[in-house]
Amino acid sequence: MDNEDPNEAVAQSLPEQVQALSAEALEFGATFVTLGWRLYQVLLILLLIAIAYGIEYLTRQNVREWLRARRGWRKWQLRLSLILHKRMRLILFVVMIWALIFFMQEVTWYSRTYVLRIVASIATAWLVVSLAARVIHNRLLRRIVVWSAWIYVTLHFTGALDSISSLLDSVAINTGEARLSLLDVIKAFVILAALLAVVRLIARMSASRIKSNDDISPSMQVLFVKAMQVVLYGAAFFFGLKAVGFDLTGLAVLSGAIGVGLGFGLQKVVSNLVSGVIILLDKSIKPGDVISLGETFGWINALGARYVSVVTRNGKEYLIPNEDLITGQVVNWSHSDAYVRLDIFFGTAYTDDPHQVRQIACEAAGRVQRVLTRTHTPVCHIVGFGDSSVDYILRFWISDPTRGLTNVRGSVYLALWDAFKEHGISIPFPQREVRVLNDPQDGISAVEPISPPSKGASD
Repeated sequence: MDNEDPNEAVAQSLPEQVQALSAEALEFGATFVTLGWRLYQVLLILLLIAIAYGIEYLTRQNVREWLRARRGWRKWQLRLSLILHKRMRLILFVVMIWALIFFMQEVTWYSRTYVLRIVASIATAWLVVSLAARVIHNRLLRRIVVWSAWIYVTLHFTGALDSISSLLDSVAINTGEARLSLLDVIKAFVILAALLAVVRLIARMSASRIKSNDDISPSMQVLFVKAMQVVLYGAAFFFGLKAVGFDLTGLAVLSGAIGVGLGFGLQKVVSNLVSGVIILLDKSIKPGDVISLGETFGWINALGARYVSVVTRNGKEYLIPNEDLITGQVVNWSHSDAYVRLDIFFGTAYTDDPHQVRQIACEAAGRVQRVLTRTHTPVCHIVGFGDSSVDYILRFWISDPTRGLTNVRGSVYLALWDAFKEHGISIPFPQREVRVLNDPQDGISAVEPISPPSKGASD
């Protein structure tokens, strides 16, 4: 007996446990047939379910119209009303079955509500779990937690929890001193899902608090949020494994081997991750900055662990790897402040007074809404005497580059056009005089071409 294989012993005990569990289920079902009051309670439960479905079906449209008319409510009030509306059948069933239990306990014996109390407890627990799980925004994670909790409370109130646990624990794999059963896997899965749900809620609340703190720069806010998420999710993972008795010493060796493999196979990914941390620490770019990288011009929408999201004026969103921002040349239009200087060139005729032109140009630019006039006044300078015009440069400043540069340049050009038209200042254009040779009106004759010398002629 000492040399008996543990796996063989488990294989021998598993059919016996399944047979015993089946016998208990048959005995539990036969009880309802032999005891009249328990059968009556089952019929009452089915009747209450039918009534709850009927009430919900008849009032569904009226409740929806009533909710649509509540547009003045706050967002959380509308969301709560919608959540309760989707669970109206279960709410009606819970209210009616508990009311029936209280009524029957007054008119008959307490023991004649045994089945009703079990079903009412299960339904109430289902309702509480369903409502509490709404704090989990991830749909898959929420379903895992809800179904796991529903199965647990159902087995608990029906008294089958110990039998099912023993059955699941008998299905196991033994490797040396380690033993991994199906019950351990389910526990680890459920505990990890619950911990991840709690960590996700804490991380979201903490992130909103950090982002609302004006004393922390945007880049440091992103860094704090990312670091907090890594710590919380890592702690949830390891605590979940520790809670089911998993030995973490072997995991340390395995993680070291995996880390070496990832270091060689995912060099670009690791480089982008490290570059992202450097960007957050040195604050070279931050959310909201206007940058130019090659032909890409836009403002930073978000800083990710692997890439930076840059949104352009035409609505395109570029995902630029963090490594490109570290190794390449980046023009940050709003690194130290949001002020940006723009230049436009124009020319006027030689007959116009350049002093008047400069004054009119500065006043016209100052009348444009986005052009700054208090802290940075527009200036105009002569830059040259061209073939057809006197050339000028007009410089002005703006403080909102995220709203675009081309549109404000166009507005300034239109302001110049209107101001020059109002004061009679002309904008010349190049003119060329073309004269045709052999034109009898000009009296000019073309020079006859000299024919090349013939072969054999002497020099």
